[in-house]
Order: sequence, then C-alpha cells, then structure tokens
Amino acid sequence: MESTDVNYARSGDVAIAYQAIGEGPVDLVFIPFFGNIRWAWQQPLFARFLERLASFSRLILLDKRGTGLSDRPRVLTLETQMDDIRAVLDAVGSERATLLGAVQGGQLCALFAATYPERTRGLVLFSPHASAADVPPVPRSSEEARERWGTSELSEEMVRAVFPSLAGDAEFLRWHADYLRFAASPGAAAEFFRMLHDTDVSDVLPTIRVPTLVVYRAPERAAALRVAELIPGARSVQISGDDGAPWIGDELPAEVERFLSGRDKAPVPDSILTTVLFTDIVASTERAAELGDRVWRDLLARHHAAVRRDLGRFRGQELDTAGDGFFATFDGPARAIRCAQAIIADVAELGLDVRAGLHTGECELHDGKLAGIAVSIGARVAGEAGAGQVVVSGTVRDLVAGSGIEFEDLGPSSLKGVSGEWRLFAVRN
Repeated sequence: MESTDVNYARSGDVAIAYQAIGEGPVDLVFIPFFGNIRWAWQQPLFARFLERLASFSRLILLDKRGTGLSDRPRVLTLETQMDDIRAVLDAVGSERATLLGAVQGGQLCALFAATYPERTRGLVLFSPHASAADVPPVPRSSEEARERWGTSELSEEMVRAVFPSLAGDAEFLRWHADYLRFAASPGAAAEFFRMLHDTDVSDVLPTIRVPTLVVYRAPERAAALRVAELIPGARSVQISGDDGAPWIGDELPAEVERFLSGRDKAPVPDSILTTVLFTDIVASTERAAELGDRVWRDLLARHHAAVRRDLGRFRGQELDTAGDGFFATFDGPARAIRCAQAIIADVAELGLDVRAGLHTGECELHDGKLAGIAVSIGARVAGEAGAGQVVVSGTVRDLVAGSGIEFEDLGPSSLKGVSGEWRLFAVRN
C-alpha cells in the first residue's frame, strides 16, 4: 500500500512533506515524535502499522518542520507545528480529522485539539505525557542529543529503553540508527528534545472538548493515566507489551479503529483554547490632561492604528477597544508575545508607554464573543505589568518552548477576583 509520492504543503514560507494513503471514510493524521515518512516504510513493523491504519481511514502522514523531508527552519515551536498540520489538512482537502499522536507528537495533537476543535474530530494519544517529569530517559538532555545524535551507541541505548523487545535484533538496530539520522540533524534533535523537556501541557488538557482515547503500555501507565484524568471524558486503554513505540503490534490500530467508529457526528465544542492579550496606556489620564482633548484624540488614533497594524502582522484578532486599551486573541502564545513586544516598541515612538498581559486558557464562545475565567485572568495579568513590560502567566511560558523567548520569574501573585496563587513571568527584551 505504500505511496511512492511525497507531496509538499506550504506553511508560511516552510515546505512540509506529507503523504495521504488509503480511502477510508474518515481522515486520520499520525504525528510521531519525529521521523521520515519515506524511511519509515523500510521497517516492516512500521509499514504494517501504517497499512493497518490506512485500511480503515485516509491516513495522513507528515514530517514536522525541522525533520525528515520537510524544510528545517531555525525556530521550532508547537505553535508553528500546529500551522503545519493545518497546512497539510488544507492541502488534502480535509475539513476535520482525528489526530493520533505519540510522545511529543501527543503534546502537539493535544494542543491542536484544544486550539482548533472545529478541525479536530477526535484525539488518540499513545503513551502521552504532560510534562518533562514523564519524558523518555534517553537522551537525557538536549545537550546530549546534540553531542551524540547519529551515533550507533545512542541509537542502541534508545532501542533498549524504548523498544526492549527488539534490542537483540541487529537488522532493526541498523534501521533505527539510520531512521534517527534521516529524521533529524543533531541540531534539530537538540531543539526537539529541549522543547520536549521545557513544555508542560497540564493546563491545556482540561480544555480539550473532543472525544479522546488514551492508549498506553505498562511502563507508561502512571503518566498516561494522569493525562487521561486531566482530559474531560477521556477513555483509557492499556495494551500488552513493554515497547514505547506505537507501531509495534496490532493492538493500537485495533483500538483506533474501534474509537473511530461512531464518531462521524461528533459536535464542534463551544469552547476553545486561546491566548488573550490585554494592553493599555500607562498614565493615560495624566497624559490626556497634559495634552488637551484634541491633541490626545489625535495621539490616541495613532496609537490605535499602530496596535491594529501589529495585530494584523501577528494574526491577532481584535475583540474590544475600550478607551486606551485593547483586548485581542491569538491562536498561538508565541505570536501573541511577539505582537505585544511590537506594540510596546511601536507605541513608544509616539511617546506613549504601554503595558501588556497574556494568558492562555479555555474561553467560551457566545454569539461570536469570548467569555470565561481565562479572559478575566488575562486582564488581571496585564494589571501586574509595568510600563513597557509584557507579563505572562505560567501557562503561556510553558507553551512557548523553542521560541527563543526568555523570561524573568516574578514569583507567585494573587490576582484580584481569581482564586489561588498564579506564577507570573516578565518577558525579557
């Protein structure tokens, strides 16, 4: 069944390699940690797994940016990888698909399902983890990945840790070493492992509102059940064996096929995961009194124009403008931070000081408007920022690994009207 064709979808200025195989009634996107969609077919166990999935679905495979046959840009984030999935879905004409993710691919699929429920029919997570505490033990750091990637020794260590049933198979060891080499360069591997260790989707999982199945083997039981408990209504299933690869054995495809049956009419949830941005001018009342009404109105109009230009550049959606403040949303937290930084810099040229606050959380949709506690949290976070400062919640910080954005820990804070303590971070310029 293997397709010899590799197609490319444009995700911004990045080319994403993909294949679409099978003619099943539903679309299924498989997202591993990383790989190479051509070399995967050279391993009989992997090929059997893909053929089994394609027997009951239209199976969509892709190499994430930075891996395999796709372009390898410098910046790798979950946010840009979500763009890549959407680009491939658009390229194959898929309006809504079920996502099957493993390891970091599971983090990516979970974030996609929460952010784009209208494009997500269902979610299957194989041996998922929410945070760095549960990541595979080899390699132990991004530095080790950079230093040892491509060596047979590291490949053998990974096989013993992740594929114990195949540790004595010399032919598999040779294939696996080449699979790693063809999947990523040492630098790209280091970036992926750094992102894996720095990302925490614990706050994202409770916002998922699509049907979800968590499948795991015994060694990953604790981490997988924690994920399943955090996702509302998720069902969990343990399958036999100790291997950490989804493509070993026939049980996972069988569980996926059962899960897909009867999901054709899964409703689109009325809530989404989004990043909210609040900005306002510092000491605006004093400036207005100093300048006079007419001059202040002209300056405020220039401020509004600058903010709207930056929102357009970074794909922000303006939801409200009240006096000298803006409320906008983004489908990615890194873009929201960059936009906030641009707004502060551009408005400073007008002689104005702006502060900004961001939070990522679940927002409810009511007649095209957003509501919910996440909106209130975002507004309160903005209130903690000083002039020229961007302050974000810990949730935002945990989702922008790989973006190159650096933070200063402001410690725990109490937000007015919001229960509990919140850890806030200031974006370093």
